[in-house]
Amino acid sequence: MTATASDTSVDLGSPLTPAHLLRSSAPLDVLVGTDVRDRVDRGRAYLRTVLADDERPVYGAKTGFGALVGFAGRSSEADQCDNTLAHLGAGQGPDLPLDIARAALLVRTWSLAQGLSGVSAHVVSGLSEMFATTFVPAIPRYGSVGASGDLIPLAYAAQALRGRGHAYLDGVRLPAAEALASAGLTALELDGRDALALVNGTSVTTAALALAQSSVRSSHRALADLTCLLVDVLGADPGFTDPRLISAFGHTGAVTVASWMRSTLDGTTPTGLRALQEPYSIRCSPQLLGAAEDALRYVDGVVSADLGGVSDNPLFFPGDDLVAHGGNFFGQPAAFAADVLAMVTASLGNLAERQLDLLVDPARNTGLPPMLAAGPGQQHGLQGVQLATTAFIAEIRRGVLPASTQSLPTNLHNQDVVPFGTQAALRAYDLAELLRLLCGSLALGLRQAVHVGGRRPTAPRCAALLDALAEAIDPIDPDRPLDVDVRVAAEVVVAGEW
Repeated sequence: MTATASDTSVDLGSPLTPAHLLRSSAPLDVLVGTDVRDRVDRGRAYLRTVLADDERPVYGAKTGFGALVGFAGRSSEADQCDNTLAHLGAGQGPDLPLDIARAALLVRTWSLAQGLSGVSAHVVSGLSEMFATTFVPAIPRYGSVGASGDLIPLAYAAQALRGRGHAYLDGVRLPAAEALASAGLTALELDGRDALALVNGTSVTTAALALAQSSVRSSHRALADLTCLLVDVLGADPGFTDPRLISAFGHTGAVTVASWMRSTLDGTTPTGLRALQEPYSIRCSPQLLGAAEDALRYVDGVVSADLGGVSDNPLFFPGDDLVAHGGNFFGQPAAFAADVLAMVTASLGNLAERQLDLLVDPARNTGLPPMLAAGPGQQHGLQGVQLATTAFIAEIRRGVLPASTQSLPTNLHNQDVVPFGTQAALRAYDLAELLRLLCGSLALGLRQAVHVGGRRPTAPRCAALLDALAEAIDPIDPDRPLDVDVRVAAEVVVAGEW
């Protein structure tokens, strides 16, 4: 597909969307227009006016941080930057996935570009220039509670942008100063307010949630399509999607999903060989997928609000001569949304696993061979894949415990309640990938089912999906390792371009 301007650029003067975050993993033009520069400059000039007034307190610019707010900060602005970042270098664990790190910095850049944080204009410009390269700060996964923003992970990002710590360039981990030089970037110079504004936001949480939401949404739609293909291959009756039946149920998500399914199943002809009522994994799929749709719409709203909001403290409003100290860095909305997303992922994953189990079982698949093996006993078909899906479901279930209910006081009880949104969002990101693999496993099973005796779909849309899978994946005959095939099948069905 030929790239357009919108495929390769983000305008900081326009709303940020999950699609922008998805694109930010690759080089991207981030445009800083005149309106953005003007509002950033106004905010910075106002900060200077406030700092010149000895009677006006400004957290983090004139004070210590967190529980030490009652003590004076360092007098030098450069020293105050170090005072902000040095003590936050306490993260541990593996580095965050690079797409999350890049997306987090895009979210942070957009927030700072709104002009309410009092940052220097060169900070916004420097961040924007980074996106034209493959530079990615190395950020450890563990350390944020998501309460004063993602302090520790964003501190690592800020340090890398200063040429300290480590970063990736073209996927290779290097000392940050070396990565900056090789990318043609200049190390950022920060004062205390710049440094605090870079770390005092929920940008890692928001980025991970938005990327997870995009992935789960794609898998959700893919699973609706795969359910239709399952119905058609088995020759089941699609009457469970009847609009009168679903409308009587009264839930808007179910109405939406059933409409998708009727469109995909249009033209299918039941064989009459199935029972009057299908198992719940087929018959109740509009209700289950519809409930997921309703929940995903809630998460959509939280992601949209997070991407359109400013997470920082304090905020500066020049027109009102106001320095507002508060809690816009508290990631509770994203914590709740990520926990909901995890629950949706578990239910969708369970549906995919149950449908594959039905498909490989000769007692329920209308006479197809066990495990869809081309020669049972001599071959084993989907047996290994089905074992793996059981493991995927166990892993998802282990990770669904809500993080947002696990608040622990910290920071001398300054942060006496915390949302743990970062943990929730990163967990949702991990589970989304397992759901994608479950969709790929089911898709591979459906492709194999037709090879071993399942009927060719009679609905044109279902046939098109089968053909796309068949073009990408050879039949399992004889047995072979199927790990790559599962991922290929997932890509085909999640892309939805058949």
